[in-house]
Amino acid sequence: MSQSVTSEQRGGPRYVISLPVRAEWDDDKSGEHIVEEGETENVGPAGALVHLRHLPNVGDRVQLAVLDDEQQTRLQTVAEVLRIERNPAQPLAALQLMNALDEWRGLIWEPSAPHLQAYALDYDPDDL
Repeated sequence: MSQSVTSEQRGGPRYVISLPVRAEWDDDKSGEHIVEEGETENVGPAGALVHLRHLPNVGDRVQLAVLDDEQQTRLQTVAEVLRIERNPAQPLAALQLMNALDEWRGLIWEPSAPHLQAYALDYDPDDL
């Protein structure tokens, strides 16, 4: 898992980490129920940027499940789509959580930070 910190004007740092996710929503045009699996690009204290092949629309609400290695749900929450990037090579959706913020911070966001510190301890400036 690749990880680093991105500081932005948000409620805390965003950590670059790849976590498996499942997003579900109802398509407004077709009425179809969409289920897409993907992975996070990064996670913050109140949201995530996720790779999904099929993207919801800006403003849509999605059921977001973060999965463990056995594809079991670690956390499920509702998120709103803030923006999308329709790059065919890497379609992305920026999601802001609507609920389960404390659980998200405790189960997803905070545990991402110690991995960064482990990499920092292994870093030797003389190797550059």
